[in-house]
Amino acid sequence: MSRKDAPRGEILRLASPDAGLLQAKVVVAQSSGQGTEEENRASIENFVSSGSNLYVTDILGGPSRMRVFDGQGNLLTTVQPPISAIGQVLAWRGSDVIVYVSSYLHPDAWWRFDSAQKKLISTAMIHTSASKFDDTEVIREFAISKDGTRVPVNIIRRKGTKLDGSNPTLLYGYGGYGISEKPYFLGSFARVWLDQGGVYAITNIRGGAEYGEEWHEAGKLTHKQNVFDDFLACAQFLMQQKYTSPDHLAILGGSNGGLLMGAALTQKPELFRAVVSFVGIYDMLRVELDPNGAFNVTEFGTVKDPEQFKSLYAYSPYHHVKDGTAYPAILFLTGENDHRVNPMESRKMTARLQQASSSGRPILLRTSSSAGHGIGTALDEEIEQNADVFGFLFDQLGVHYKTVEK
Repeated sequence: MSRKDAPRGEILRLASPDAGLLQAKVVVAQSSGQGTEEENRASIENFVSSGSNLYVTDILGGPSRMRVFDGQGNLLTTVQPPISAIGQVLAWRGSDVIVYVSSYLHPDAWWRFDSAQKKLISTAMIHTSASKFDDTEVIREFAISKDGTRVPVNIIRRKGTKLDGSNPTLLYGYGGYGISEKPYFLGSFARVWLDQGGVYAITNIRGGAEYGEEWHEAGKLTHKQNVFDDFLACAQFLMQQKYTSPDHLAILGGSNGGLLMGAALTQKPELFRAVVSFVGIYDMLRVELDPNGAFNVTEFGTVKDPEQFKSLYAYSPYHHVKDGTAYPAILFLTGENDHRVNPMESRKMTARLQQASSSGRPILLRTSSSAGHGIGTALDEEIEQNADVFGFLFDQLGVHYKTVEK
C-alpha cells in the first residue's frame, strides 16, 4: 500500500490487513539516492503487482520510467523508453505486464514487458497517424530559473535545424494544479509548425507534478511567481542556445496557462514577438467572485488573506498592464459558453492592452459562440480555430507558408 505521509511516496507493506502503519515495512523507497541528480528527483506515480514482480512507475520531470522489483523489494531492472510517458501498466500472464507508452514523435502503443527477457516487446495494439515525424528529433534540456532551480524544457525540432537565432519558435507552458506535462503524440498541429521551419518547445515548469507534489507546492498560492520565473527562464534559454530571438519567439498557453501568458507578457514583454492565450485568467483580484472562482482558491489563494492578496496583486496580469509599453502581438481566444473561466477575463484584458500598447502590433480577441473552455470542442470549430492561430503566428513571425510534399 502507499502512504500519503511517507517521505516522497514510499511503497509500504503491512504485516497483516489489520496492522497499523507503524508496523509497515518499506518495500520500495522513493529513491535509492544513488542515481543521478535527475533520477533522485523522481516521484512514484503508480504501482502494480503481477505474478512475483512489483512494477513501479516513476515520473522524472515529465518523462517516465518503470522499475521492476521482486517480492522482497530487490530491483530487477529499470525500463525507460526515451523521453516517453508510461501510462497504464496492467498485469498479464505470469509475471509479465502490458504497458501503455506515449511519446512526442510516435503514436501511442501498448507494449508487453517480458519478465524473463527483461525487455519491452511491441504488440499489435497501436494507434496510427497520418502525421509522421521521421525527420524530427526531441532534445531535452534544462533552464536555470531565477532561484537556481533546474527546469526541464523539451525541444522538438527537425533534424539539421540551424542554431542561428532565426528559427520561428513556439514555447508552450501550463504550470498549475499538479498537472504534469508528459510526453504525448504531437500530431498535426506540431507537424504543420515544423513543416514551416518552426521549433516547438514544451516546458515542465513548477506548479505541475513532474517531480511530485513538492513541484506542485512550489508553484501555487504565494509561490506562484516561481511558475512565471521558470517559464521566462526557458524562453531565455532558447535564445542563449541560439534557437530563436525576441523577433522570432511566440508563446502559447491556455486556462491556467493563459494566466501564465498574461504574466509573461506583462513581466517581460520585450522577450516575445507574439502571444496566443486560450481561455485565460487575467484579473486575479476578482476571479474568485465568478461562479467557478471559489473552486480555484486552493490553487491561487484568496484576496481575503493578506499575504495571499499581496501575492495575487504582485503578478495579476490585468493590474500590471502599463500605458505606453511596447507589447507583443497578442491573440486572445475565448468561448461564450465557458463556465470555467468567465469570457469577460479575455474581453477586459484585450481592451486594456489595446488602450495601453505602444508597439502598433495587433491585440486581437477571438470569441466563439459555439465553444466553452475547449473540452469537447467540435472538430470543425477546432480546425477553424487552429487556422486562425497559425495565420496569426505566421503573419507575426514572418513565416511564408509553403506547401510540403509528403
